[in-house]
Amino acid sequence: IFDTAGHPLIFEDQYIEITSALPTDANIYGMGEAPDFFRRNPANTIKTLWNRGAGDPFQENVYGSHSIYMELRDGQFHGAYLHNSHGMDIVLANSTIQYRVLGGTADFYFFAGPSALDVIDQYTELVGRPNRIPYWSLGFHNCRYGYASVYEVNEVIANYSKANIPLEVAWTDIDYMDKTRDFTFDPVNFPLAEMQRQLAYLHERGQKMVLITDPAILYNSSYAVYARGHEQEVFIKNPDGSEYVGQVWPGYTVFPDWFAPNTTGWWSGELKRYFDQLPIDGMWIDMNEAASFCTGSCGSGKPADTIPLLPWTIDPAPPHRPLNTGNTLL
Repeated sequence: IFDTAGHPLIFEDQYIEITSALPTDANIYGMGEAPDFFRRNPANTIKTLWNRGAGDPFQENVYGSHSIYMELRDGQFHGAYLHNSHGMDIVLANSTIQYRVLGGTADFYFFAGPSALDVIDQYTELVGRPNRIPYWSLGFHNCRYGYASVYEVNEVIANYSKANIPLEVAWTDIDYMDKTRDFTFDPVNFPLAEMQRQLAYLHERGQKMVLITDPAILYNSSYAVYARGHEQEVFIKNPDGSEYVGQVWPGYTVFPDWFAPNTTGWWSGELKRYFDQLPIDGMWIDMNEAASFCTGSCGSGKPADTIPLLPWTIDPAPPHRPLNTGNTLL
């Protein structure tokens, strides 16, 4: 099911290339995440595994990276999984599958199937099973960016009842936040007291509320969420030890380093403060690829009160940064 005979193995410090033969017109599935046809084109497919927030570009990489594929051969399924978190391209061409990986190890696992369900069962036995989803999540949901106020959302919820549409869950996007800062509520358009009333209304009718959270924290010491995290050194850092400062909705932002020893405790504390105010039923975690609107630590050295323009609103658009060919990490 995986045959590298006759193909060279390249194993450098920061580049690995492995090629395996495939049958002609092989039936290959997987290698996501990418908006694409269910069956991958065995003659001309490049799947890039590099997480990014993008507007569903056809056949290109988006939010997740899953270096597993399934093949249907002679009526039976098998699977192959490369346990490697580095960026990579997986290429289907010339009756082969080729991995081009930016480092790490060639740690492969193979799953014999013989059904597609068996392959998934064997794969998740290795990497971990997904949690069981709540029953209510299978119902009808309403979610949209751009609601002007909590009162508009209230009206939408009420209109579902008027139209006899069984709404299970009401979602609200970043509109509810105060200046799009995590764990806050717009005091004018989405005041906390009104959000609490909306949640109580939903719960009285057996419905649920989900609110969005972007794990990109405003880089400003006057923002208590940042101040507490900075004190505990929970944010990703540059090589010189300074905080890596990108740009997301609230402006210049820092990002939680989930490998730092204090991060889980800090994040749990922020969630408790949040839920103590509004015990919502679910969180919509967005922008956690992690996504940033600029290249590199673009906010380093900038005044904390600076609110940069969103790149797509700048005219003329900022130029792309040229590739640094002297970067030994490439």
